[in-house]
Amino acid sequence: MAGGQKAKGKMEEAAGKTKEAVGRTVGNERMTAEGQANKKKGAARQAKEKTKDTFKH
Repeated sequence: MAGGQKAKGKMEEAAGKTKEAVGRTVGNERMTAEGQANKKKGAARQAKEKTKDTFKH
């Protein structure tokens, strides 16, 4: 289960980076902000799963 959540976090983070870059390119501040939020959400999900793995072992 943890592996799936880590992968989901990486996908969210990558999608956020892409959305942020596109938003900056076209000058859309809302899209840029949404991309940043997605990146942070993905990073937080990955950190949570890493913490869970640390306490398992």
